[in-house]
Amino acid sequence: MAWWWQTLIGAGVAILLIWTALLIALLAARPGPAQLKEALRLLPDLIRLLHRLARDPELPRGVRIRLGLLLAYLAFPIDLIPDFIPVLGYADDAIIVTAVLRSTVRRAGLEAVRKHWPGTDDGFAALSRLTGLGR
Repeated sequence: MAWWWQTLIGAGVAILLIWTALLIALLAARPGPAQLKEALRLLPDLIRLLHRLARDPELPRGVRIRLGLLLAYLAFPIDLIPDFIPVLGYADDAIIVTAVLRSTVRRAGLEAVRKHWPGTDDGFAALSRLTGLGR
């Protein structure tokens, strides 16, 4: 077998293993149905928040890059779990957004997220509950 076939097969197996590991992590962190409904209601404000945070020059470059990659992932039509799968199809996006927001708060502080939040105070309280930002 040619070396390029072996490389191609190895890369395919590596991608499959990474995808499986991410799928298992998403299943383990799966939110409850009530949390998922609340997260879906916050989605428009959340997208605006991510965009504003990614464009804020006061935030560290690593945080802005991470947020930009998250926005690109959300815009990309192919997901880790296809959206036609009930509950889990949209849950992977919510879980990834939660992880990135927690990371952003650890690096930039809760004040940065609060400053850029475009929604209501109740919406921010719901976001804090869902992501554990206030802990």
